[in-house]
Amino acid sequence: TAEPVLCSAGTVVVGLLTLLLSLIPTTRGLGLACAVGIVIAALFVLVALPAALVLFGRWIFWPKAPVVGDVTQAEARSLWRRIGDGVAKRPVVVGIAVVVALLGMATGGLKIQLGLDTSEQFLVKPEAIAAAERISQSFPAGTSNPTSVLTRDDPQAVLAAVSAVDGVASARPGAAADGVASLQVVLDSTEGSDEAEATIVALRAALTDFPETHVGGPEAQGIDATQAAARDRGLIIPIILGLVLVALALLLRSIVAPILLVLTVVGTYFASLGVSWWIFTGLLGFSALDEGVPLMAFLFLVALGVDYNIFLVTRAREETPGHGPREGMLRALGATGGVITSAGILLAAVFAVLGVLPLVVLAQLGVIVCFGVLLDTLVVRTLLVPSLALTLGERFWWPRKVSAA
Repeated sequence: TAEPVLCSAGTVVVGLLTLLLSLIPTTRGLGLACAVGIVIAALFVLVALPAALVLFGRWIFWPKAPVVGDVTQAEARSLWRRIGDGVAKRPVVVGIAVVVALLGMATGGLKIQLGLDTSEQFLVKPEAIAAAERISQSFPAGTSNPTSVLTRDDPQAVLAAVSAVDGVASARPGAAADGVASLQVVLDSTEGSDEAEATIVALRAALTDFPETHVGGPEAQGIDATQAAARDRGLIIPIILGLVLVALALLLRSIVAPILLVLTVVGTYFASLGVSWWIFTGLLGFSALDEGVPLMAFLFLVALGVDYNIFLVTRAREETPGHGPREGMLRALGATGGVITSAGILLAAVFAVLGVLPLVVLAQLGVIVCFGVLLDTLVVRTLLVPSLALTLGERFWWPRKVSAA
C-alpha cells in the first residue's frame, strides 16, 4: 500500500499547497497548515501504524482477527462484488445512467449566486447584526459601519468629490496625522447589499483623479475579497486539476484512465454543488453562496475523490495482470469497497458536523462536501468508474499493456 498511500497523500499535499497562490491570507494559512498535517499523518500511517500492528499482533483486530487461510475480500462474494457483477452485465447502460444523473444534479448549480450580505453570514442573528438593523430604521443604513477614505491629496477637494456621489448619505472629515487625512463616509444602503457595492464602485470611480486617495472600510473590503476569490478560483482550480492529472498518470503509467478519473471527480463536484444549491435555497433559505466556498469545496472533493479512485484503480492494476481487465476491476471493487465506503461515510459525517456551527460559510461547505463524498463513494466510485473500466477493457489502461497471465 505504500505507493497508493504516498501518491494519495502527495496529491492532497500538492493540492493544498496551491492555496499558497491565493490572495487571501487565511486561505494561504489554511493550505500550509493542512499540507503539513497530511505529511505528518502519512508518516504515522506508513511508519508508526505498521510497527504498532506488528507489536500488538493480530488480536488487535478482535473480535474478527484474521488467520491464515481466510477468504480474502477480493475472492469473497461481498456486497461490493455483487454490485460489480451487476454493473458488469450492462456497463454501458450503468455508465450512461450515472452520467445523466450527475448532469441532472449539476443543473441545480446553473443559477448559483455568490456573495453573502453581512446579515446573512450567521445561522442565528447575532446582537451586532440586530443592532445594525435597528440603527438603519432611524439613521442611514451605513451608520453602524461607515466607509473610510484616506488621502494625501487635498482633503477639501476629496470631500467635495465624495459628497457628490449618489448613495452617500454624509461625509465628514476625520482624524489627520503625518500628512494623511481621513474621511468618514456614511452610505444610504445596508452593508453587503448590491446598492452598497454600487456606491463603493462609484465612489472609487469618482476619486480616480486623486492618486493618493484610497477607499476602505467593511464594504470596500468585501468588494476586494470578492475580486480576490474570483481570481483565486480562476487560477487555483485549473492548477489543481493539472497536478492531479499528472499524479494519476505517473501512478498508473496511463493516459486514458487518469483523464476519465479526473472527469468523474469534476462531475461529482458540479453535481454536489447543484444539489446543495437546491438545499440552500429550498430548505435553508440562503440567498447565495459565500465567495470562498466553491474553491474550498472543489479542493476537498477533488482531493478526496481522487484518493478513493487511487485506492480502487491501483488495486485493479495489481489484479489485472493475473485475472484480466474485467475480473481485475471486479476483484478490486470487492476488495476495496468496504474500506472506501466506510472512510467516505465517516468523512461525510465529520463535514456534516460543520452544519451546526453558527457561520453560514462553514454550514455551506459542510453540506457540499458531505453530499459530494457520499455521492463519490456510493455512486461514482462504485458504479461509474467500474462501468468505464469494464466498457473500455484494456483500452482503459492505454498506453499501458495489461493482460491475464
